[in-house]
Amino acid sequence: MYNRDYLTDQNNSHSNESSQRQAYIMSFLKATYQLFAGSMLAATAGAYIGLEIVSALVGMHWILFIAVMGLVFFVIPRVKHKQGINLVALFGVTFLTGLMIAPLLASILAMPGGAAIAGQAFLMTSIAFGGISMFAMTTKKDFSFMGGFLFASFWILFAAGIIFALGTTFGWFAYSSIFHLFLSSGIAILMCGFILYDTQQIIKGNYDSPVEAALSLYLDFFNLFVSLLQILGIMRSND
Repeated sequence: MYNRDYLTDQNNSHSNESSQRQAYIMSFLKATYQLFAGSMLAATAGAYIGLEIVSALVGMHWILFIAVMGLVFFVIPRVKHKQGINLVALFGVTFLTGLMIAPLLASILAMPGGAAIAGQAFLMTSIAFGGISMFAMTTKKDFSFMGGFLFASFWILFAAGIIFALGTTFGWFAYSSIFHLFLSSGIAILMCGFILYDTQQIIKGNYDSPVEAALSLYLDFFNLFVSLLQILGIMRSND
């Protein structure tokens, strides 16, 4: 009788711990996706304002880029648990990315059928993001092993993108639409992998702040959208 009661109590304890953890994960996910939605709104506001002042933003691209990198890598990791400040930093980043993308959007919208291209890129991004996220939440396979490969590939493509952007900006070498298409395609594929990886990391509790988790998902979405926008724009300009 003693052993049976002990085992029953132990099973109930494990069940309660499991239920509490599940409730915590659901609460964390809810907060993360609420912040993700807010980040999308902030980015949309940034893009809308950016389109109104696009001529002024053309020469500020690198300034905005450095500001975003500083916020992402140095500010948010230090303020992610500070109520209020963390939200200002998060929405500041996403608003600035909206400003950053405004010149690209303006060039796409200036093309014949440009609005359709932008809408198609956003729809493709949303479908890919939603589909991969659902797969990550429902599959029993653990994709944690992808982390090292994804981050190594990210830094390689990041360096290639910086060199390509600087080279074409300062005339170090001629612009190549083929290389640009190859680079954008690589980034698009990489971001799909990051959506899968980051979503599972959130579910497994490997993020300790919804702000940081939301930022990771937002950057995956944003970079995928930019890549698809560039791919479609290059394909249209080469027609």
